[in-house]
Amino acid sequence: MKTLSRLMMCVVLAAVVMSCSNRESEKRIAELESRLAQLEGNKGATPSAGSTPAATTAPAPAEEKPEGPLPVAQFEKIEHDFGTIKEGGKVSYTYKLTNTGEAPLIIQNAQPSCGCTVPEWSREPIPVGGTGFVKAEFDTNGKQGINNKTITVTANTWPKTTTLRFKAMITPKADGANGPVK
Repeated sequence: MKTLSRLMMCVVLAAVVMSCSNRESEKRIAELESRLAQLEGNKGATPSAGSTPAATTAPAPAEEKPEGPLPVAQFEKIEHDFGTIKEGGKVSYTYKLTNTGEAPLIIQNAQPSCGCTVPEWSREPIPVGGTGFVKAEFDTNGKQGINNKTITVTANTWPKTTTLRFKAMITPKADGANGPVK
């Protein structure tokens, strides 16, 4: 009888410990879900009962289209294919654009997807009907196979960013170590 009561006591104690652990886990999961909903900007999502987020911050409001006349960056093309090129050299392409909007166009930045691409762009405001450029210089050194790269152009347009793309098939440069065997 004593053994049976000890066994029952152990089972009850284990159940209590497990339920406390489960409550803590559920609370932590609810907190994380609430924080994730805030980060994703789900305004309609509500935290689960019993959860208290660590910091109460309102999600950032989505950017709205500015009022008034805006510039429009009309690129001749936003994708370029360099084709098959040999590793080790630098190639470049200039994306041409026309401001077809109703206000001067200002390119604020051109951010490449990696350090192997160096962009240049029109630094002066581009008047209505005027033309400008974004030039991409791609260093193929150390690159092989198919390469897909982007340049994100930020300007005073709506939407604020335009993504330019280019690709290249890069063949390895000749290496003396792979030459004929003597």
